Amino acid sequence: MGKDKIIRCITSDGTIMAAAIDSGNIVHTAQCVHHTSPVATAALGRLLTASSIMGAMLKKDDAVVSLKANGGGPLGSVCALADSRGNCRGFVEHPEVDLPLRPDGKLDVGSAVGKNGLLTVMRDLGDGQPYTGSTELVTGEIAEDVTAYYAYSEQIPTVCALGVLLDKEDHKVLLAGGLLIQALPTATEEELMKLEENVKKMESVTTMLAKGMDILSICKKALDGFTVEVLDEFEVGYTCTCSKERVVHALCTLKPEEIETLADEETGYMEAHCQYCNKHYQFSKKELKAIADRLRENQSKRETEKPEQES
Repeated sequence: MGKDKIIRCITSDGTIMAAAIDSGNIVHTAQCVHHTSPVATAALGRLLTASSIMGAMLKKDDAVVSLKANGGGPLGSVCALADSRGNCRGFVEHPEVDLPLRPDGKLDVGSAVGKNGLLTVMRDLGDGQPYTGSTELVTGEIAEDVTAYYAYSEQIPTVCALGVLLDKEDHKVLLAGGLLIQALPTATEEELMKLEENVKKMESVTTMLAKGMDILSICKKALDGFTVEVLDEFEVGYTCTCSKERVVHALCTLKPEEIETLADEETGYMEAHCQYCNKHYQFSKKELKAIADRLRENQSKRETEKPEQES
């Protein structure tokens, strides 16, 4: 699959910001990786789309944002994580869960996620002091919950629209996208009212994408009557950062004797599974012993060097 695109715009007077994303490839990749049911695809796809936009708003290169929605519904926790370039990954606790369509024929994401719980957003700017904010889920439909999060947790007037369109026959992802609009502190009542009118008249994100509108056109539609300037536009994708080396790094946080006992007695292997991309990493008893021995050697070196530094 190819890469998706995200665009960020601002009104020329600097009062309103809008970001739009075409996330069809991201959601399709997540569907393939996690073998999600239709309603799980829609829930995870919406959260991934939101995380990508929110990640792209981070100002530091090594910053990440993670979103977790758990409303007590049958899907369990739905999680997404994105970096400052909008590249994201995620998972849903029970990807196989499916529900009947709502009476209007739409996927019942709200019931699948539930609304007896929280949307939690954590921003890690790489300085060792992550910021975490939570709000109660409003509908479990994700977009309204992101809007509520910004309103209550960060006091930023926000409009969030997210959509995932699946084929009615084979349930493959056809379209996915999102739009996030935020009023900046300098916005006047008149400008906010104009924005509100624009939003009321807008069709769903997937409808606009289906009509052939690109993400810049979607932003301009949302900001009709304002002069719009493009801040940036770049490619985003479903990207996992896991590797065998990262698993080794995690193992080194354990004691050497603990590492040596991790292999399964029957198979002779320890297996690590990445929840974001479903990759499996195997370590034999021999590999685990080598890691433990290397850790002991490093610890021994530190112990012998310590007195020299103190003297």
